[in-house]
Order: sequence, then C-alpha cells, then structure tokens
Amino acid sequence: MTLQQLEYILAVARHGHFGRAADACNVTQPTLSAMIAKLEEEIGAKLFDRNRQPICPTPVGEKVVRQAREVLSQADNIKDIVQEEKQSLAGIFRIGILPTIAPYLLPRCFPQMMKRYPTLDIRLREMKTHQIKQALTQGDIDAGILATIDGLEDYEQTTLFYEKYIGYVARTDALFQKEVIRTADVAQSRELWLLDEGHCFRDQMVRFCQMKSSQSSQLAYNLGSMETFMRMVESGMGITFIPELAEMQLSQPQKELTRPFAIPVPTRQLILITRRDFIRRTLLDVIVKEIQACVPKEMLKLKAGQALV
Repeated sequence: MTLQQLEYILAVARHGHFGRAADACNVTQPTLSAMIAKLEEEIGAKLFDRNRQPICPTPVGEKVVRQAREVLSQADNIKDIVQEEKQSLAGIFRIGILPTIAPYLLPRCFPQMMKRYPTLDIRLREMKTHQIKQALTQGDIDAGILATIDGLEDYEQTTLFYEKYIGYVARTDALFQKEVIRTADVAQSRELWLLDEGHCFRDQMVRFCQMKSSQSSQLAYNLGSMETFMRMVESGMGITFIPELAEMQLSQPQKELTRPFAIPVPTRQLILITRRDFIRRTLLDVIVKEIQACVPKEMLKLKAGQALV
C-alpha cells in the first residue's frame, strides 16, 4: 500500500469517474485503474462499485476513503512541519474564495503579492460557503476566504476586513430619487435582483431587509452573477446590491447609480478560515497581511453606524 494509491482512491471518490480521476492525478486511466485494482487485491476488498454511474465507494470503500483522507492529511503535515520550521513560503497553497469576493479583491491584491513573494504558489478556486467548508474538511483546499456566518466554530478564523453593502439603482426606479436606501424600501421593491439561494451575500440581505420569502417581491434568481444584475440595473431595470470593493471599480456614470444604506448600514465581515490543525502560520500571516494592506484602512475596523449581517 502506497500514498499514491491512497491519492488515487480519493480522486475516484471525489470525481465519481476513473477517467476524470486520472486526469486530476496527471496519470493515464489504465495506470490509475491498475493501481487501485492492485490495492483492492492486497487488502482483499472491492473499494468501488463500478456498475454505478457515477462510480461510488462500496460500504467498506467509504470507510477506507475516510481513513485514506486522514492518512494523506497526516503525511502532508510532515512536510508542512518542515516548511514552517524554515519559515518557508514555498509550496502550493490552495484557497477557496466566494464569487462575491473574488472579482473585487483578487485584482487589488494578488498580482502585487505574487511579485513581492515570487516563491508563493497560490491556487484559487471560486466556491460557495458550503463548498469551502467541505473542501477544507476533505483537504482539497488549505484555506477559505468568505463572509462570516453561523456554523464556522470548528475552523480557525482570522478577520480580514469589513465591507459595506451598497445599493445599485436604475435611473427609472423610485429609489433613484432618494439619497439613502432604507430596509423598508427594499422589502417593498418590485424589481429586486438577487443571487440564488445558497449565496450568503443574498441570504444576509434577505434577513437584514426582513424579506419574509421570495414571494415578497419579484426576485430574480439564477441569472449567473452579480455582474449580470449590475448590467440589468444599468439597462434601466430595478435594483441590486454590490459590495464596497465593487463600487471602487465603477466608472463615474456607474457610481451615479449607487446609493448608501441608511444607518445601520449592513456590513459583512470577511474572514480567512483554516482547519484548526493548520501548521503553516508563517505563510498564512503573509497572506493576511497582504490582503489587509490592499484595502482602504477604514475597512479594517467595524465603525459606528455599521451593523454586521
């Protein structure tokens, strides 16, 4: 039994397909299949039901997959201990990041970070909150950048900054004539563009504005992204919400469509999370420092008049 074989069975369990698992492991499918078959012969048990699509672990295979994940995590820890002892920044560091954060934070921060620390090898993946939590648990990523929510008690959390929500209002909408947006105005809106359920950006605003259900207004779902909603507003339809960093990327005509919220201003706390057994603190501290350096200083603290959502 080898660590490589354990990596192969984890890949098949993750992808549900031998071909895709082989691609992820950068080997041919015959090689991967042969190595897994050899392991099955060695332990005397079939690990996967090959008659099902997608391919699923057998009952005993599920237990082996869980143990393999733990073994590989411990093996990686050995390497991390050595790298941390050297205070090294070398090696791959995988980060999951919310799609409502990535387009506005990454261009501000990561190009400069890569130039300043050329040994860093950061791999970024856009993921929803539940996907980040699952990927951390499975060891698929090393850290996640997301907005704080309930249910993160099992993870180590580091605050990055605080970001206000801002209204983005079409010129034809009644709210365009107002200087600030109040929650009652939002709850009564008939053309409100929101992300689909499962995005914490959307869920937090629904709670803050006390919208009881999707039937409380003509909510639009599954249009793809926040950028899509912004284009809808710019074309003259309804309102949506954008994060503070997004406003900083707008042209002057676009900024004319923004409206601040009345006090208390809805604000999200952006954090970086890792597993509690994460070892490479030196690397983590560099990333946190660089992110905080690339946002305005006033966003590093929660100010009076702001309310966490």
